[in-house]
Amino acid sequence: MSGANGTSGPGESTFAALRGQLQEAAATFAGGPDALEGILLGMVDDVDRAVREPLEIFPVCHHSPASALAMARRLREKQPKVVYLELCEDMAPLLTELRNCRLPVAVQAFAGDVDGFPAEWAPLSVVAPITEASAEYQAIAYALDTPGVELVLVDRSSDHVFQWDGRGERTPGPVTDDRGSGTGTPASEVPEAEAALHGEAVGVEIGDLRPRFAELEEHLLRHGKVRHWSEWWHQYVEVPLGDSDHDTYRQVMFLIGSLFRRLAPGDGARVRVDEDRERYMWTRMREHLAATETDPADCVYVCGAFHAASRVEEFGVHGTTGAFTISPRTATTWQYGLIPSSHAAIEAQFGLAAGSVSIAATEWAKGLKRTRVQPYRLAGQAGTRKSPAKRTRGKAAAAPAPQATAADHLSGFLRRPPVLDGLDEAELLGWSVDIVRAARRNGYLASTADAIAVFETSILLAGMRDRAKPTPYDFQDAAVTCIEKDSVPGRRDVRRLVEIMMGGDRIGQVGYEALPPLARDVYDRLAPLELKLQQRGVQRALLDMASRPELRACSDVLWMLRRLLPHGAARPIMGERRLGERSIQESWDLALGTHQRALIELGYEGVSLEQVLEQRLRREAYGPRATTATVLAAVEDATLYLRSRRLADELGTHALKVLAAERSVDGAPEVLRRVRALLAYYRTSEPVLPPWIESFVKTGYAHYCTLLPTAFRDEDATVGQVAAMLGFLFSMESLALSLGCDRTQLELAVAQSHPEDPSKTALLWAAQVQLGTLSRAELRARCDELLDNPLVVPAYPRYLSGFVHALEPVPGLADVVVEAVSNAFGRLPDAVLLPWLPLLITTLRSGAADLAPLLIREAGRVFPGRLAALDAWIPPWRTPRTDPFAARRAVQAPQPRPGTALLAAHPATCDAVAELLGCTQGWAPTDAPAAASGMPLLAAHPATCDAVAALLGCRGGWTAAPGASPSGAALTARHPATSEALESLLART
Repeated sequence: MSGANGTSGPGESTFAALRGQLQEAAATFAGGPDALEGILLGMVDDVDRAVREPLEIFPVCHHSPASALAMARRLREKQPKVVYLELCEDMAPLLTELRNCRLPVAVQAFAGDVDGFPAEWAPLSVVAPITEASAEYQAIAYALDTPGVELVLVDRSSDHVFQWDGRGERTPGPVTDDRGSGTGTPASEVPEAEAALHGEAVGVEIGDLRPRFAELEEHLLRHGKVRHWSEWWHQYVEVPLGDSDHDTYRQVMFLIGSLFRRLAPGDGARVRVDEDRERYMWTRMREHLAATETDPADCVYVCGAFHAASRVEEFGVHGTTGAFTISPRTATTWQYGLIPSSHAAIEAQFGLAAGSVSIAATEWAKGLKRTRVQPYRLAGQAGTRKSPAKRTRGKAAAAPAPQATAADHLSGFLRRPPVLDGLDEAELLGWSVDIVRAARRNGYLASTADAIAVFETSILLAGMRDRAKPTPYDFQDAAVTCIEKDSVPGRRDVRRLVEIMMGGDRIGQVGYEALPPLARDVYDRLAPLELKLQQRGVQRALLDMASRPELRACSDVLWMLRRLLPHGAARPIMGERRLGERSIQESWDLALGTHQRALIELGYEGVSLEQVLEQRLRREAYGPRATTATVLAAVEDATLYLRSRRLADELGTHALKVLAAERSVDGAPEVLRRVRALLAYYRTSEPVLPPWIESFVKTGYAHYCTLLPTAFRDEDATVGQVAAMLGFLFSMESLALSLGCDRTQLELAVAQSHPEDPSKTALLWAAQVQLGTLSRAELRARCDELLDNPLVVPAYPRYLSGFVHALEPVPGLADVVVEAVSNAFGRLPDAVLLPWLPLLITTLRSGAADLAPLLIREAGRVFPGRLAALDAWIPPWRTPRTDPFAARRAVQAPQPRPGTALLAAHPATCDAVAELLGCTQGWAPTDAPAAASGMPLLAAHPATCDAVAALLGCRGGWTAAPGASPSGAALTARHPATSEALESLLART
C-alpha cells in the first residue's frame, strides 16, 4: 500500500512513468525537492491506492452529467450485486417512494423534539436532494428495479450528523455538511420561493468536489478565464470526461479528489468529521461483507471523489478493524419523508452558481443522445419517459474480466491536448433566436440584429477564453452584453431568461402515495372543492356554505391551514372568522402545491390538523417566553379553530398563573384587547361566564392596581401601556366589584402615582376625573395654566398625547381633549405653534392612531359643519355658564298651570277630591309666593337626593343652614359636580 510521503508500494510499476514525470516537474519548477514534490507524488499514491482496492470505488461529483453517464455505463457493464451508497443509512426505507415523485425531490429526516441536543437547535432537519442527472439516482434506480441487487446506505445517520456537528452555537440558515466556501450566487439573487424549498435543513451532498482552499479556487478561476466554480468544472472536467472510458474517468476523479484533499485548509474540526465519516463508511461496508459473505468483486462503492482518496487506516476491505467505535444514537425521535426540491433550491443550499443545475440537466440530455447510453429510471417514475432499457432489465451483461493490474490511463489524459469541439452553428443559432424571442416577450426591444450580435459575440468570447465551442456560460454573457442595454423592463433580466431557456428551474413534486397521513387527509377533506390542489400556482376556491353546507368542513380546514402554514399557502380573499362570527360565503387563494414542503412537515408533528394545532397552542402557551397576551391568543385560537371548551378553559387557567407572575406591563394593551373580545363572546354565547375568566378579571384588577404606581414612574413603560392598564381597571370595574374586589384599592393606587413624564401626568389627571377626585372644571383650569406657562408650552404636545391615550380608559373626555387642542391653536402665536406642530402630529400618529377616530367624531360634533358658519361660531367651552334649571324655571314660571282656572271656578269639587285623597292643608293664600316645583320634595327626602348625587359621582353632601329653603340655586351650589354632570347630559341631548 502506497503512502503519502512520495514512496511507492507494490503498485509502483503502474504509475511509475507518471510518478517520474511529476518528480522531474517538481524539481524543475521548485528548484529541488520540497513540499511540492511531496504533494504531487502523494496524489499519485492516492490514485494508486484507490485503483488497487478490491472493492471497486466509483468516485462521483454531485449533479454531474459526466458522473451520471459513467455510472449508468458502468452499471450496465458490471451488473454488481451490492451497491454501497454514500447517504445517511437511516434514509434507506424512504428511497422506494421516489418512484411516486417527480424529480427533483429531497429525502428528509426531521426531528421536532430533541433529546440529547441543545434545545435551541430544534427543529433538526437533514435533506439530501436527488435529481435525475446524478450518479446517485442511477445507482438507486438500478438497485431498486433489478432483481437480486441490494442497496446499502453506509454514511453516518442523521443523528450522527448533529452529533459530529462540532458547533457550540448553531446559527440560523442553511448549513451544508459537505461543501466549502465558494463564489456561488448570493442568496439575494435567488428567487425566494424556490430557494426556500429546503428551509433551514442541513444539506448532505453526495460527491462534493470543490476546493476548500480559497486561493486555489481563485487561481483556477483566474487562469481558466471563468467567473465561478460551476463554469470551471463544466469546461475542464465535464466536457473532457463526458466521452472517456471507465478507467480514465476513475483515475481522473481520484486525482482531483486527492488534489483538493491535500490542499484543503487545516480546519481540525472539519478534517476530523471528514475522516470519521470515511471510517464510519468503511466499517459499515466491512460489517455487511462479513455478515453476507459477499465477494467484494461483486460490489461497487459510490462516494464522493473527496472521500475516495481517503488516507485513514480503516480504508479498504483489508483496513484496520476495531480502532473506530461508532457512538450510539441519541434518544431523539427522527421522522422521514420526501419534500419537493428544485434546481434553485439546490443551488442556494450548496452555493452553486445560478442556473448551473439547469445547465447540467441540459447537458445530461445531450450526453444521452450523443453517447446512446441507456439510463436507469425507476418503474412508474413520474415526469420521465419510458426507457427502452426496460426490455433488457434483469438481463445481466457479461462483466469484463478483472484485471490484475490497472493500466495507467492518467498519464495519457494529462499529456493529451484539449479536444476542441467543432462549432455547432445550428445549436448556437437556435439559442440566439430563442433568447431574442424570450427577451421580446419580457419587454426588451430585441430584434434579429440582436440575435446575430449574440451569435457573433458568443463565438468571440469563446475564442478569447481559448475554446472553440461556446459554452452555455459564454452564450449567457453574450446575451447579457447584447440585449440588456441599460435597464430591465420586466421581472426577469437576460441572465435569468437564459437560465429558463436552458431548461428552467425544474421543481419536483411528491406524489399522493408518498405523502404522510396528515397531508393525504388534508387533500381528502378538501376534495369537495374540486380543485387540483397538488399543482403549483395559485387557485381560487369559492365556498357558498348557504347552498352547500358540506363546505363548512372545508372552511374549517382552510382556516387551520392559514394558522399553521406560511403566508400565501391559504389566503382568504372574502370572509373572516372572529369570535362569535361565521361567514356564509368565503373566497380563498390556495397554493398548497407551492408550499408542499410545509404541508409535509406538518405531518411530522401529528396525524391530523387538529392534533398539530393543539400541540402548537400548548407549546406556545407553556413555552418559557410565553406572556399573558400569548396565552390569551392561544385561548382565542382554540375557540376559533378547534371549538374546544376543554382546551380553552385549560389555557385560560394557565393565563392566570402567567399574569400573576408578570412584573411588567409590556403586554397590557394586547391583554386588554383580547380579554374584552373574550368577555363579549362568552356573554353572548354562554349562559354564564367561565370560571377562569371571572378569576382572571378579579386577579387582573388586583394585579394592575398593584403595578399602577410603579408603571407611572417607570421610564420603560409607555403611556399606551399605562393607558391600557387603566382601561382594564375601569372597563372591568363593574365585573370585578361584583366578584368581591374593593374600589378603594384603585383609589389608593391612583393617589400613590406621581409621574414625571408629561403624557403620563395628563393620563393621571384623566384617571382622577374618572374617579371623581378631580372635577372637569379643575382639569380645564390646569390645561389653561399649561398654555399660560411659556416654559411648559414646548412640552404641550406630550400632554395632548396623554389626553388622547386617556380616551381608552375614559372615553367621556373626548370633548375636553378637543377643547385642549382648539385652545392651543387659538391662543398660541404662530412663532410658538408652528415649531411644535410637527411634533404634535408625529406624536399623535405614532402613539394614538387607533384613538384618533373617537377624537375626530367628537370634533365633528362640536365644530360647525359649514365653513360660512365658522366666523359666527362660539365654542361651547366659551359660552357663559348658567344654571340650566334656572332657565327652565324662567320659561315655565309665567305660564299658568293647566287646569288651575277650572279648579278655582269649582272649589267644592276640588275640596271633595282633596278630602278623598286625604289632603287637609286647605287652599294657599293667593298673595303667597309660589314655591319652586319639586324643591319641597327634595327637602323632604334628602336621602334620595344624596343617592342620586352619589350615582352621578358627587360626594359634596348638604351644606345649607338648618331651616333654609332649598331653592334650585342652593342645590346647585351644594352639589357642583352633580350640576356639571347634568349640564353635560343636557348639552348632549
